[in-house]
Amino acid sequence: MPVLNKVESTRKVEDAIYSETILAGNGFMHKLLPGQVLRIVDLEGNQSVDALFYDAENPDDHYSTVLTIAEQENMYLKTGSTLLAESGKELVTIIADTVGCHDAWFSFCSAQSNTVRYGHDKIGMHNCRDTFLLTMEKHGEGYTKRDLPPSVNFFCIVPFTEDGRIEFIDGISAPGSYVELQAKSSTMVLLSNCSQLNNPCNNYNPTPIKVYIWES
Repeated sequence: MPVLNKVESTRKVEDAIYSETILAGNGFMHKLLPGQVLRIVDLEGNQSVDALFYDAENPDDHYSTVLTIAEQENMYLKTGSTLLAESGKELVTIIADTVGCHDAWFSFCSAQSNTVRYGHDKIGMHNCRDTFLLTMEKHGEGYTKRDLPPSVNFFCIVPFTEDGRIEFIDGISAPGSYVELQAKSSTMVLLSNCSQLNNPCNNYNPTPIKVYIWES
């Protein structure tokens, strides 16, 4: 189990310039200006939120799992972690976090991965890949399925066992837990509030999240 590094924020929700509740299975796409702060809140606990980040001026330059992990020499994200694009550009930095650890590498669920892990009868279940694609289509900025790199999983970790296998475990966030990210540059944020029913990351009961945005 990674060491948890919890840091609370001093920001007040009444000072936010934007807020929205996102139901389980739904997506969110929003452009952050440099310095703006995004808070993602797990309202009921044990919910997994998959996230992607893009250079808003050059959407081909998206979040890189490999560069981010290599730069910080850690497979898990915490306060102080900076998420990098494929070009090496800094996109967002975690500046507050009441959970203390988030998965940087395992990526989002899809119809295909659900069938491999849980059986072919799961092919029709909603999943994060579908949510990402639907949200990008509604946004209308020309993003396509080719713009879906591996994602960050907030409020979730997928550890390795001693024999090198991966293990799905319960979510690690309590009700009201949050993570805050500050944009280092003009950054497009794409979220999927995971609808996963097949592993304990969502306590087998996907629930809403809430997002807030503050000026720098």
